[in-house]
Amino acid sequence: TADGAVFTWGEGEDACLGHGEDLSNQLLPKKVEAFAGQRVVALSAGESHSLAITADGAVFTWGEGEDACLGHGEDLSNQLLPKKVEAFAGQRVVALSAGESHSLAITADGAVF
Repeated sequence: TADGAVFTWGEGEDACLGHGEDLSNQLLPKKVEAFAGQRVVALSAGESHSLAITADGAVFTWGEGEDACLGHGEDLSNQLLPKKVEAFAGQRVVALSAGESHSLAITADGAVF
């Protein structure tokens, strides 16, 4: 939304909607409460994972972690809620994209990950 709120809906399997323990299908848009107090400026959705950039250039990911597409290193577990990708500490991410089982990001200095 204009104020940076995030809403998700559809199939809740693999936690790809970001509603915590609620893995049920969402028939209507439901606010992702984990972003309360933050302004999300960009989103991308893959097959079973989602990515977000906040106004300060931080990246958050959630959903299925099996293929390492969430960017949390050795932690390949599913993330039920958006979790900050610490690998981008000190960098400002300006664009991202989620594929079927991979993710891409571009930082303000033009580096591609």
